[in-house]
Amino acid sequence: MGPVRIVILAVAAIAAIGLAFIVRGMVTPKRPDAAAAAPPPRPVVQVLVAKRDLPIGTRLTPADLGWQPWPADALNPSFVTDGGAPALPAQMPDKAVQKAARVANDLVMPQGAMQAFEGAIVKEAVALGEPVVARKVVRAGQSGFMAVVLQPGMRAMAIPINAETAAGGFILPGDRVDVLQSRQDSNGNGNAKAMITEVLMRNVRVLAIDQNIEPAKDSKTIVGGVATLEIPAADVEVMARGKSQGEMQLALRSYADIGGAPGRGVASRASAQGVRVFRAGQVTEVANP
Repeated sequence: MGPVRIVILAVAAIAAIGLAFIVRGMVTPKRPDAAAAAPPPRPVVQVLVAKRDLPIGTRLTPADLGWQPWPADALNPSFVTDGGAPALPAQMPDKAVQKAARVANDLVMPQGAMQAFEGAIVKEAVALGEPVVARKVVRAGQSGFMAVVLQPGMRAMAIPINAETAAGGFILPGDRVDVLQSRQDSNGNGNAKAMITEVLMRNVRVLAIDQNIEPAKDSKTIVGGVATLEIPAADVEVMARGKSQGEMQLALRSYADIGGAPGRGVASRASAQGVRVFRAGQVTEVANP
């Protein structure tokens, strides 16, 4: 083999090796730097969230709420935080640290934020893990509170009461009662008058006594002038008619006897306020003078 041919083969071999390295570099993905692949850690704060699904009408308890880490740069002004300083990674730039701290400080609520929501009523459904915000709940005394407390298909109606017609003041918000009314009514002949005692409604819930939607701490009685009752929408006219016919009374039900839905009662006729006269096989009612 001549020297020229040997040189040509050597040059071809070197070119082939170089081409192989070039092709390998094109098809092999570049290995990114570890620092570039991992996003920088973000500062987090503790945000008040729901620990379970909260439907409309739920009365909040501490068991319904909890704290959850939330990125400080993704906070909404309506979120509630625990007031603690944001957790900041040591390697964050000074400017990022200062910005995160400013955002968190703007959203801080005083300590006891969870307790501030205790007893409030949910007026917009809150999903599990969703931040609890003030616009989705209503507290006692705020506008719309009673409308949220009412169950679907129910209406709130107020009736006048006193200590005598409300079981001596032992009826409290949340109790179940029967609504009764006694009145004089003419008999079939239109002469003698008899007393009719009518149970207008059974097993209705007391929503409030005057403006009190719950008894004061350690309170056993509330003597008020107005009781607000939860009445089915179809029975509102029964209560309205009863109010026009005279005084109504509330009979407190036992806790062992509050099962079932509220409903209408029945009328019963008591002893007549007159004298029965038997004459020639005929019975007539003669009113007392």
